[in-house]
Amino acid sequence: MLAIFHKAFAHPPEELKSPASHKQSKKPKLPDETLQEFLSTHPATTTFSMNFGDAAVLAYVSPDNHHSFLHHNNQRLFCGYDDIYCLFMGSLNNLCAQIKQYGLSRTANEAMLVIEAYRTLRDRGPYPADQVIKDLDGSFAFVVYDSKIGTVFTALGSDGGVKLYWGIAADGSVVISDDLEVIKAGCAKSFAPFPPGCIFHSESGLMSFEHPMNKLRAMPRVDSEGVMCGANFKVDLYSRVNSIPRVGSEANWVDWNNAN
Repeated sequence: MLAIFHKAFAHPPEELKSPASHKQSKKPKLPDETLQEFLSTHPATTTFSMNFGDAAVLAYVSPDNHHSFLHHNNQRLFCGYDDIYCLFMGSLNNLCAQIKQYGLSRTANEAMLVIEAYRTLRDRGPYPADQVIKDLDGSFAFVVYDSKIGTVFTALGSDGGVKLYWGIAADGSVVISDDLEVIKAGCAKSFAPFPPGCIFHSESGLMSFEHPMNKLRAMPRVDSEGVMCGANFKVDLYSRVNSIPRVGSEANWVDWNNAN
């Protein structure tokens, strides 16, 4: 999967950007170049993309049904409802229980569930965002884009069963994908693995849903060429936030960074 968001709609940590990106022979690419490269590496019959003007683009590759059935961690889903779109990878062990909790149809899949969970957080949210994602049991990664209000919401499970990467394009856009080679080609040195057990909200930033009371620390990352790349982010067990903001409505997607 591939998701690209204009810098006006997503504000990743500054440490994700490497000062070496524009000094190397291979420089970051513009979002459209990265999209075309992603699409060209997959058969046209299995690839789908959606553009939202200059704000965002989502691209999805339909998996081989037989392969996906044998390896649930390779399941890839795309869903859209009420101007909210979700790219989902992996699977949930407690899907049936979560479907029942949210009052969805028994035929609902993981992407539909994530959209409903996001809508609940945005509109009614009885729980903090970290608790809602912590309730998802399985190997998963997802990207949600709310095209009505331009919100990005991303999460990666903590068990390492699914990999996700993010980086910065030539124009400052945020690029998120499970395809490491596409990320490397599109973001040069300004990329890193998305931190497991974490959620990213375009207005609120990055936080750990496993350790919501602890801050995340940027860890410098140097590649095999000795060049500084985008930072990794690790939970700092010795540094705690002042409080856990609760999410009740769209206006309550408060800046988690203000609690740091």
